[in-house]
Amino acid sequence: MRDFRGQRRASRYSRRARRKTDLCHSCGPQPAGSRQGGHIGNWLTWILVALAAWVATSAVFAVLFGRAAWVMKSSHEELPAAEPADTIRLPAASIWPTGRQRILLVDDDPRLRLLLRTTLAADEYAIEESGSAEEGAELARFWRPALVVLDANLPRGSGLRFCKELKERGTFGSPHVVLLTRGKTASETVRAAGADVLLRKPFSPLDLMGAIDSALQNEVLLPAGAEAGSDQLLAYARDLRETVQAERAQRRLLQQAYRQTISTLTDALDAKSRATGHHSQRVQRYAVELTEAVEPSLLDDPSLEYGFLLHDIGKIGIPEAILEKRGALETDERRVMQRHPLIGTELLAGVPMLEGEGLQVVRSHHERWDGQGYPDGLRGDEIPPVARIFAVADTLDAMTTDRPYRTRRTWEQAVDEIVRESNRQFDPDVVKAFATRAQRLHRTQLELAETA
Repeated sequence: MRDFRGQRRASRYSRRARRKTDLCHSCGPQPAGSRQGGHIGNWLTWILVALAAWVATSAVFAVLFGRAAWVMKSSHEELPAAEPADTIRLPAASIWPTGRQRILLVDDDPRLRLLLRTTLAADEYAIEESGSAEEGAELARFWRPALVVLDANLPRGSGLRFCKELKERGTFGSPHVVLLTRGKTASETVRAAGADVLLRKPFSPLDLMGAIDSALQNEVLLPAGAEAGSDQLLAYARDLRETVQAERAQRRLLQQAYRQTISTLTDALDAKSRATGHHSQRVQRYAVELTEAVEPSLLDDPSLEYGFLLHDIGKIGIPEAILEKRGALETDERRVMQRHPLIGTELLAGVPMLEGEGLQVVRSHHERWDGQGYPDGLRGDEIPPVARIFAVADTLDAMTTDRPYRTRRTWEQAVDEIVRESNRQFDPDVVKAFATRAQRLHRTQLELAETA
């Protein structure tokens, strides 16, 4: 397996050399929470949060649709006018997929596990659970969670022992650990076991969420049950916690506004091409699955999932007569169609949520391993790793759905075609990873078809 991380850095330098547009986009300062003024201060905080989210969303819409209008105008000045389209019914609002932060719950009390799962599911975590250290070890070895919520009081002292194994054995990926205890476990014992956060039972849902966020963000959290005489310190800690919670709520509100903006754009794009309805959502799910198989660290870049969804945003500037044509495109029409990656890159350049790997997907997802792709004719390792991965996901969905110029192929036919194109159209390492995940991807396709 090649070094995808090194190739990612190299591709950033080549991308900068190719980029022609570098527009700046900035967000205004965010309001901070304050306890002064009692209830009035709290209301003011949330009003400011709402205003900040509204301003951020409006700014994103203004930039994207402003550029879209400019690009479409310039495109239609150079191209024949599109034939009038029939009325298009917008698809239902898309649902953003579950977050990728994996959390494993290990506790021998099934009622507590149910409570923990219910609490965490509301915050968009991927959850697995087990009732023993042995079962938890098997899950952690293959699932490799980002964080483990672990009961220190498992039978035969296995909780503390398992905590130490999670931190010391590389097969588990060294996850963060939130250690739960119903007794007076000493801080020295917790540190010796390697836990990141100690949370004493009983605890509230906010206590749990604060402990998990602190562990995932490598923050220091004062354990519950601080020594007497530290009232001043605890008062400061409580104030800091309330401020952090207000800031975190604001950040999540802004992220939700971004996601709603992206959802609206992808719905509009899928509506423009009636034959490919919900293509963006399907191919995003395929691409995430493939990226986890090839190089999971690529998913640490938050721009990537936005790039997966908006990969074809440049088709907004392509006439519908070309997008909906039944039959093969003429040479001039094909040349117009091949402009959509550049149009998309120009539309999204400088948008903060796309800065990173996401923009590489938009520009380079039609490049080929043999150098016969477009728009830049890149070959082999010159193609950004994320674009090589996405090319397989995009082709898979294209072949298994009806298009104006042909009917869909069966899943087996699509898999065979992708395998045949290894080392020609596709990166052979990506194709190998695809072969190992083909059945799981097929299940994903069936699930999405049921909810469409």
